Amino acid sequence: MQTESVCKNPPTPFCHASSLCEVNGELIVVWFGGSYEGCSDVGIWLSRKENGMWSHPHLVATAEDPLKRSSCYNPVLFLDSKGVLYLFYKVGTEPSLWHGRVKKSIDFGKSWTDSHDLPEGIFGPVKNKPVELKDGTILCASSAELGGWKVHFERFQPDEGAEGIWWKTTDCNDPSEIGAIQPSLLIHKNGMLQAIGRTQNERMFTIESRDEGKSWGPMRLLPVENPNSGTDALTLKDGRFLLVYNPSTQARTPLSVAVSTDGLHWERRIDLETDKGQFSYPAVIQGVDGAIHLSYTWQTTHIRYVKLLPDEIY
Repeated sequence: MQTESVCKNPPTPFCHASSLCEVNGELIVVWFGGSYEGCSDVGIWLSRKENGMWSHPHLVATAEDPLKRSSCYNPVLFLDSKGVLYLFYKVGTEPSLWHGRVKKSIDFGKSWTDSHDLPEGIFGPVKNKPVELKDGTILCASSAELGGWKVHFERFQPDEGAEGIWWKTTDCNDPSEIGAIQPSLLIHKNGMLQAIGRTQNERMFTIESRDEGKSWGPMRLLPVENPNSGTDALTLKDGRFLLVYNPSTQARTPLSVAVSTDGLHWERRIDLETDKGQFSYPAVIQGVDGAIHLSYTWQTTHIRYVKLLPDEIY
């Protein structure tokens, strides 16, 4: 297991909610950072790993409306099959009132288009990476916090019109029973889609779709502890599922990796952090060579990176 800070001397005192992507054989990590969460100086920062070294972070997006005292939140990177790199992020005075924005790059993140707002009521992937379906549709797992924590899903067709066509499901849960946000998407061998994520119920949730995310069954709680903290998960190339989470009901420590064969029963394999403090908001991908790449918030002052080989989680 290889572990290192993305930046030993971060440009801001506060760092949180990273996302990472492999592009053209390199890794890119983004996060939101500034004086503190919700401050109007918080923007989206980017670092690229080139020749084994992380570049000094640079600012790639800001709230752009300082008079509204808005802040940036929860960036998500996604590279589609046509080589377009998307940077989704949120802007607002607080999470319950934010709106979605996006920038695009066709040179693997070296330059970016201007940002534009997503359609009203569309947030894009709220924390974790989307998946691209066989027909090119990008499925985003999303959620909203105004009036209770509610999960929904958004489908994006990038070829339809200049900015693409968006469509969203209705809310998938009753927040008075299960308050849920920030899903991750898993793809089963039989084509079923599963989303799992964070709740206010001290356990993670699960929900399933059998029509490529157009409709979803009832939400249930998993026997997996959750301290009201973000998680991430993915489908491995060998068909298993991997989860990065805080196996606790009270604290954002430890931060651990678990593996499952069915998406319901999870076996904890590796602890990434066990000290007191906050180790949270993981993001995870699997590289072209099979290596597993993770990033996460370390004490809200640094973004940490971990590389795992598949045989380390068997």
